[in-house]
Amino acid sequence: MKKIVLPAIVALMVIFSLFLLPYLLPKKKFQLYSDSDLRKIALSRNMLPIPSTYKELLKVINNTKNPLTKDKILLGKQLFFDTALSKDRTISCATCHILNSGGDDDRPTAIGYLGQKNPKHLNSPTVLNAALAKAQFWDGRAKDVEEQAGGPIQAHFEMNLTQNEAIKRVKHNPYYVSMFNKIFPAGITFINITKAIGAYERTLLTRSNYDKFLEGNNSALSDKAKKGFGLFINLGCKGCHTGMSVGGQSIQKFPLRKCASVYDLQCMLSNQKFPFENVGGFLGKDNQQKFRVPILRNIAKTSPYFHNGAVKKLEDAVKIMGRHQIGIELTKEQTSDIVAFLKSLNGEIVDYNISVKK
Repeated sequence: MKKIVLPAIVALMVIFSLFLLPYLLPKKKFQLYSDSDLRKIALSRNMLPIPSTYKELLKVINNTKNPLTKDKILLGKQLFFDTALSKDRTISCATCHILNSGGDDDRPTAIGYLGQKNPKHLNSPTVLNAALAKAQFWDGRAKDVEEQAGGPIQAHFEMNLTQNEAIKRVKHNPYYVSMFNKIFPAGITFINITKAIGAYERTLLTRSNYDKFLEGNNSALSDKAKKGFGLFINLGCKGCHTGMSVGGQSIQKFPLRKCASVYDLQCMLSNQKFPFENVGGFLGKDNQQKFRVPILRNIAKTSPYFHNGAVKKLEDAVKIMGRHQIGIELTKEQTSDIVAFLKSLNGEIVDYNISVKK
């Protein structure tokens, strides 16, 4: 009996010690940054301010395969808001990408033709600053906003229009005929329709207090937002959420970690692929749980979060990312500070003074 009891006691002591270990280890100390250090680190990660002039805009987002002109942008703007590009003439690009509300539609899943929901329960990523991303859609299957623009028009559960029907409807409008013939040598084609829409979307960039801070205005961010920015850097969030758009530059696995800790037995024993119910069953690129990293500009305006809109509150989304991407259980204060920083990314669409030539 003693031979059995002693090893059992030792085993229990080892298990108990393992559970105590996280509480006995010293807490990680995070580096405090000066304003200039924060700015320097951000700029070194290409987290540059959004251009404020049309001339500077062209340097950042012009597409050699779809050179921007003001006429093309204005044409694309009209198409972006035109419901004629949907089968029942009730839906436009702007229906799912509400420009004064974060550039998405604030729904857990996109709603399209005849009220159909996206069959994979995917929501609409923001169109704001999307031109700065290196790929489009949740699985990154489109290389740019021009290619992306053609998808929803044709999808049966979105706008449900064939390429030929789209061309016919555009040709029915004398203004469109005139403008397409003026801008494109081939006139009205489906590709040119998407190029015009893409040209307009390339101008939908937003500036915020964060940009003012990057440009040298130390008072543009609150002390709390600066603390959050420091945590954003310290924790490694900047590794994926980088670039001028603060995201959208890569495809990454999510969740990277099943649990924040091996001590979370409930999590370790769970069979769930995600830290929330995966309504719709979408598994990202190649079904490998790989997703385009979300753009964080205006993130506080684009609830609900994640590909299927499973999380309503930004604070909860931040905690999930801390737990499952970087393996840390964020405190209430840390979460609040990071959210304050993210809110500093809320901006307004820049007026690039694009108007009809007189």
